[in-house]
Amino acid sequence: MSNFKRYDKYKDSGIEWIGEIPEEWEVIPLKRIFKIINGGTPNSSEESYWNGEIVWITPNDLSELTEIYIRDSERKITEDGINNCSAKIVPKDSIIISTRAPIGYIAIAGVNLCTNQGCKSLIPVSEINSKFFYYFILSINFYLNVLGQGTTFMELSNSNLSMVELLKPPIDEQISIANFLDQKTAEIDDLITDKEKLIELLQEKRQAVITEAVTKGLNPNVKMKDSGIEWIGDIPEGWEITKLKYICSITMGQSPKSEEYSREEGGLPFLQGNAEFTELYPHPKIYCDTANKRSKVNDILLSVRAPVGKMNISNRVYGIGRGLCAITAQKVHLKYLWYSMNVSLEELSINSQGSTFEAVTVADVNNLSAIVPPTDEQISIANFLDQKTAEIDSLVSEIQEQIQKLREYRQALIFEAVTGKIDVRDYAAVS
Repeated sequence: MSNFKRYDKYKDSGIEWIGEIPEEWEVIPLKRIFKIINGGTPNSSEESYWNGEIVWITPNDLSELTEIYIRDSERKITEDGINNCSAKIVPKDSIIISTRAPIGYIAIAGVNLCTNQGCKSLIPVSEINSKFFYYFILSINFYLNVLGQGTTFMELSNSNLSMVELLKPPIDEQISIANFLDQKTAEIDDLITDKEKLIELLQEKRQAVITEAVTKGLNPNVKMKDSGIEWIGDIPEGWEITKLKYICSITMGQSPKSEEYSREEGGLPFLQGNAEFTELYPHPKIYCDTANKRSKVNDILLSVRAPVGKMNISNRVYGIGRGLCAITAQKVHLKYLWYSMNVSLEELSINSQGSTFEAVTVADVNNLSAIVPPTDEQISIANFLDQKTAEIDSLVSEIQEQIQKLREYRQALIFEAVTGKIDVRDYAAVS
């Protein structure tokens, strides 16, 4: 933050992790600046309490918020609902904090509203700038989590929250710091948004490169023929269209009894449909003593329940549950099969069904269309795509690192401003 000046005089705040603060700033317990209001939940079985007009905030509402102010909620309650539970209406400009499962989501009330018991509302008891304290509390999220207590879930109590020490600059400085952070965080957020859009474009390009290679091949001058499948279109003349069951063996998962599960390492690693699909290889979360269905090394693991179509490659023997199937390449090159399934899985989204969750059957997987070039072309395509996707993945990784650094800078800038490590009064006035 060397491009920002510092205040002329500082004093010790008495708070180890904050250190020095500007001489005129005060250190005040939260209870002297805010009144803490707890939330509540009406009886869920009483229909007259629900689907009203009163905004009723939960930690989940806060978690999905992408701005400072919260004005709406997933569920709303009626006058009868609020009159028959412990929730209370809090005024606009109150600060709303999630204080259980998890601790630390925060917003400013953009309208009069109430919350459930997973949140607490902070109503100012004197003249303050709510945005300044929004930013300050946001910057000490780590400390609020340290204060949490509980065995089933962590919760921040009223007594612990009330004693949290806040910094209170003069009101004009609160406003200047809030305005400065509004502008600077918006600039950083815009940069992050641009980079996230660039990642989306790169991922679309990645899929387009795969689709082009596994449906058209690498020779732009090859003679084409109609595949007979609308979404595939023309394919090279020497290629075939078949069903997955004719070139692979497919094993549908089956879950063992619940008492055979263990979260301790040891035994057979076990995967269900909720396995980690963010990387090429899965990360087992549980283990089992026995498994009726297993994957082999180098099988493609396909999720057949929500999320339908996610894939991993099995890098060891796993027990597999009902949410997965294991696909063993037999008459096709494994890596080519991996890439081609990234394209042909579009059929699964068409065939997925189920009122409770999306799911596909063994027949759907068996009858999945497979595009099969000659073996030498399969290998060439796989090698080509290994190189091209690695180049794109490297770019995506670099941009993700840039986004992480921007987020870290954003958090550091907020902390420096709200603790007076930088003096933004003149900057804010000029802006």
